[in-house]
Amino acid sequence: MRIATIASLGASALLGVGALVVAKVWLPASQGPSRAAAAEASARMTSVVAAAGAVPFGQKLEAKNLTLVRLPVEAVPEGAYTSIAQVIALDGGAPVALTALVAREPILPSKISGAGAKPSVAATIAPGMRAYTIRVSDVAGGGGHVLPGDRVDVLLAREVGDGSVEGGGGAKAYVSDVVIQNVRVLGMDLIADPTSTEKFPPKTATLEVDVEAAGKLAIAGEIGVLSLALRRTGAAEVAAVHPVGLRDITSGSRPYAAAPIRRAAARSGSAPRTAPRGLVLTQGGERTVVNVPTERSGS
Repeated sequence: MRIATIASLGASALLGVGALVVAKVWLPASQGPSRAAAAEASARMTSVVAAAGAVPFGQKLEAKNLTLVRLPVEAVPEGAYTSIAQVIALDGGAPVALTALVAREPILPSKISGAGAKPSVAATIAPGMRAYTIRVSDVAGGGGHVLPGDRVDVLLAREVGDGSVEGGGGAKAYVSDVVIQNVRVLGMDLIADPTSTEKFPPKTATLEVDVEAAGKLAIAGEIGVLSLALRRTGAAEVAAVHPVGLRDITSGSRPYAAAPIRRAAARSGSAPRTAPRGLVLTQGGERTVVNVPTERSGS
């Protein structure tokens, strides 16, 4: 019994030593590539400045509003900041958010204003562009559905003549044309927040255009009525258009014709109507009857 017990204990000890040897030799070798891969993946990560929480439009960005997040190098957006000091330590003061930000959203130059800028339309204008305001109405302004950040086409309707040009008949003639296409709306009245969903009858629309387009709008606003055509989100095509006149509106339609006047046929045997025997004239309070000869049949 003692010999068997001793042999069993010796075998167990040998197995334990063997397990320790395997654990020290084989396991590090098998985990080595995983650790190397993890170290390599960590080396491809970088810190990016992001919003610490929800940031509304127009809020000044301070250190408490920002945080650092780790992103893969290949996933870092172009222009992203790598330190909070780059954002808040600008000459002239901290910038403001030009669009609403969500938590952990990377901060990009296009989403914030310059140093010390106010949350105004001037801070949202793209380089080389201008903000030009036109007068609109509840209908010409899209019925309240055009919001800051949308893209529109600007149409011009104007009078071109007195009817001798087209239409005829002495009626006024009008023509409509597209002045500019695919322009960004910076503001409707005094609202410039692109996240705003408030709908109201607008009186003015501020558009982002270049200098040449601003000149076109200045002339167009003096010679006719401007209106906005809302574009589908993401649509950027520029359509080939031509002026539209009265003839284009009515082309293909059948001209209006009054129904012919039907006269009642005289019934057979009925006596023909006779003309009045005279005209009654009144002058100076006196009535005078003037005989009018009547034409009888067969005379």
